[in-house]
Amino acid sequence: MDVKKPMVFAVKHADENVRAKSRSGGFFTALSDYVLENNGIIYGCVMNDDLEAIHIRTTDKNGRDLMRGSKYVQSNIGDIYKDVKNELINGKIVLFTGTSCQIAGLKCYVKYEYENLLCMDIVCHGVPSPIVFREYITWMEKKYKSKVIKVNFRNKKNFGWREHIETIEFNNGNTVNSKVFRDLFYKHNILRPSCYECPYKSIMHPGDITIADYWGIEKVVPQFDDNKGVSLVLVNNDKGVKFFEKVKKDLVWEETDIEHCMQPPLEAPFKRPLDRGAFWKDFHTKKFEYIARKYTQNYGFSNKIKKKIFFVKCKVSNVVKKLIKRGFYDKGNT
Repeated sequence: MDVKKPMVFAVKHADENVRAKSRSGGFFTALSDYVLENNGIIYGCVMNDDLEAIHIRTTDKNGRDLMRGSKYVQSNIGDIYKDVKNELINGKIVLFTGTSCQIAGLKCYVKYEYENLLCMDIVCHGVPSPIVFREYITWMEKKYKSKVIKVNFRNKKNFGWREHIETIEFNNGNTVNSKVFRDLFYKHNILRPSCYECPYKSIMHPGDITIADYWGIEKVVPQFDDNKGVSLVLVNNDKGVKFFEKVKKDLVWEETDIEHCMQPPLEAPFKRPLDRGAFWKDFHTKKFEYIARKYTQNYGFSNKIKKKIFFVKCKVSNVVKKLIKRGFYDKGNT
């Protein structure tokens, strides 16, 4: 196949229950099920009991299910690469999932191109600092006077696939929906410095298969658009093709063009924000409450008032435009 251009698919798992439990369309579950059924091993990112993102290995569905879903924080690889190489030498099928830089690091470590190693990376927006995430959790625990026991970074079940709202669960049984960490993430100040120069922000990736949310699916394959999640699957080489073929029976899929699924992380790294220095100075000298109010768009009374004013201005502007179009309002006489 043409290594300069991947094969592109819109994918949904045929089992709606699987798709409901997945962040996008459930492709990872289909692929990992095949690996487990063939006595293989899966390596991926989970949140441990201390709410730290770490890479683990698993040989069962319970461990695999913990790997579902997005974790908007840098994961700790530990000595996983060493374990992967040992299993490859022993002839085990290995599925390794992670960011493109983690995949590239693994391939440099194992050196040899093992046929039993399948690498699947994600279309990565950038990797947030675990220090900021930890401060966010500490702030939430003080604010709501209970220990945080679980974080759902994108609550698809309650808010749909397109919405990005994090749900925080506390030890006392309470839950809180928030956009604070999401806002910090999308403003890009909390990304690692290397993310602004990432060499993998293109249509080609070091993984044999690359996955993401298929944003824009409503225009490309409208019949797939139900706000329940669709996976974008980029098949990057012959090994990727081989494994994709093995799991097709468990999928509903449609081949599309790369031009129809383009999103910013497939084109170039995000630029370093102009206020990044100011952010980190504030982060190290101010309380997190200050950070939340200054650097997010959805937290605090003043931000909510600003949003309402902006919304009202937009509504008025739209009304004026309609009146002008209908001839009821002469803009030139105002």
